[in-house]
Amino acid sequence: MDPTVSANRAVWEAASAKHVREFDELLEDGRRGGSLVPVELAVLAPLLAPAPLVVHLQSGHGLDDLDLVRHGARGVVGVDYSTVAAGAAQQRSALLTSPCHYVVAEVPRVPLASGCTDLVYTGKGALIWMRDLDAWAREVARLLRPGGHLVVHEAHPLVPLWTWDADEPRVRPDRSYFARTHVNDSFPAGGAVEWQWSLGELVTALAGAELVVQRLAEHPEPFWRPGGVDAAAWDGRLPNTFTLLAVHG
Repeated sequence: MDPTVSANRAVWEAASAKHVREFDELLEDGRRGGSLVPVELAVLAPLLAPAPLVVHLQSGHGLDDLDLVRHGARGVVGVDYSTVAAGAAQQRSALLTSPCHYVVAEVPRVPLASGCTDLVYTGKGALIWMRDLDAWAREVARLLRPGGHLVVHEAHPLVPLWTWDADEPRVRPDRSYFARTHVNDSFPAGGAVEWQWSLGELVTALAGAELVVQRLAEHPEPFWRPGGVDAAAWDGRLPNTFTLLAVHG
């Protein structure tokens, strides 16, 4: 494993202990549902209607997986490089008798068969951990059957530039949209290295892997709000998330 990726993984193993400390709370959240938000469900609903097996890359706490099943998936295979996160997610899935199963692995180099799924889902803080976006896109294409779909609901690449000031939106003076990396300075991944990919780079990587973008929408709502923070950047005037749909051509 690349040394930077290995260091990031160690940070996430420690941060994922939160999924264990808050196990019961997350279990109740999983039982209630609602992890998938309306803008991504609008894209996912017709793809989940035929009851596909879904591969969720960088699955984290696994609540999205429970929702994918709730909305039609016949099963979900979650992939995450945190043994703590994957283990806690597997326990919650078992307690809720949901057909979600977890593999501990780095993305790319996922230990799943080529052409094993009709739907790959990812996002919500996933792409910033990819040091090679072209390799990631090729891995998505490898996992998909011809005609299969990729759905990404992710933080907008401009988000690392927004301050959390409450009075008005501001751009951080220490960040650049075109920087290749920056160091995360907030919970839960403080000290980890994030890769910063523009929307243009994302679309180009998908095109290089023969994935055709069918929809790309930007949204003002963030997918995550830290407790006790009410940033002006979230008041509806700036992009904070995007949803992308691509098909394996």
